[in-house]
Amino acid sequence: MPLTATTVEQKKRSEEEKRGMTMPLEGRVAIVTGASRGIGREIALHLAEKGAKVVVNYSSNQGPAEEVASAINNLASSGDGVRAIVCKADVAEPSQVAQLFDTAEHAFGPLHIVVNNAGVTDSKYPTLAQTSDEDWDRIFQVNCKGAFLCSREAAKRVVRGGGGRIINMSSSLVGMPIPGFGAYTASKAAMEMMTRILAQELRGTKITANCVAPGAVATDLFLAGRSKAAVEAVAESSPFERLGKVEDVAPVVAFLASDQGEWVNGQVVRVNGGRV
Repeated sequence: MPLTATTVEQKKRSEEEKRGMTMPLEGRVAIVTGASRGIGREIALHLAEKGAKVVVNYSSNQGPAEEVASAINNLASSGDGVRAIVCKADVAEPSQVAQLFDTAEHAFGPLHIVVNNAGVTDSKYPTLAQTSDEDWDRIFQVNCKGAFLCSREAAKRVVRGGGGRIINMSSSLVGMPIPGFGAYTASKAAMEMMTRILAQELRGTKITANCVAPGAVATDLFLAGRSKAAVEAVAESSPFERLGKVEDVAPVVAFLASDQGEWVNGQVVRVNGGRV
């Protein structure tokens, strides 16, 4: 069958539609904080696989962040140019957060997606009565204040009217009052309420604000300080009888970041295999 102008146009449109299905974040610019390892690393890679240009944020260890950016740039075709850069910033410091956003805009242009993933916990798992002032402040500084500072900056800078996304990474521990996680869980609970309020305050901007709350995921942060028996006990408590994987979480973030996630706003999506 000879190709006519009509069939060529139909073929082109079909290819564009297929590309839109596989690359739903094409043309979008994203910041992922704490993206040098664990869940943040997988989120950065997954957003890039879906077409986004990504700023890989780290706070202290540049090597792993560079590896993430290199992996993303190696995924890109030769004509795409640089699709990822790294940027050092402590998300608990307002001036460094502003510089992070400046760097992103200078490299890639207006922002569309901000994923607040950077977080810390106390590997010694003290009771609240044993938690020091320093540990409480450190956990809240990164987990809650960091998300606040980045969300505040995003509310000012993320593209308005075109479907901007703010995605804060919480924890399914918010639904489980487990001793030893008081400061960490409190910081994440505060983040969740902040996100719900932000979603209401961004009315009319087409910027959504949501939380993704993973359960136990096999990352360095989760495994640190835990015995093999303790890890196995957590895995067995899940309906799937396993720990979560970073690959279980990143696609949920990508969905919320896409146009298909527009109608999800002010929500907490718990990604935990049904354990909570």
